[in-house]
Amino acid sequence: MPGRKESYVIVLTTCGSRREARRIAEALVRGRLAACVSISGAPMHSVYRWKGAIEHAGEFLLLIKSARSRLKALQGEIQRLHSYDVPEFLVLPVAAGSRAYLQWLDDCLRPHRRGKRP
Repeated sequence: MPGRKESYVIVLTTCGSRREARRIAEALVRGRLAACVSISGAPMHSVYRWKGAIEHAGEFLLLIKSARSRLKALQGEIQRLHSYDVPEFLVLPVAAGSRAYLQWLDDCLRPHRRGKRP
């Protein structure tokens, strides 16, 4: 049964361009580090402190659907591919999900098996 052995997570990261967001998303799904990556359709406005100054930037949010067992590799790949010095990497636990969707996540994250989207 999906979810018994595996603990699912949503990982948040942001990118400064749609092109970078798509490149990272594709690499994560191709590498089976994520089952799906949803990218915000338009840039959101971010306000943050960086090197002592208040900054404003347009960013694209990535919602990465994955599993706790993939986190170390997922973080390493985001760090490797990302243009930011300190890319956002926030992990939110998934409390519950439909059986069919969790099975699809399992199938997509398992090496050498094709997952069918529900």
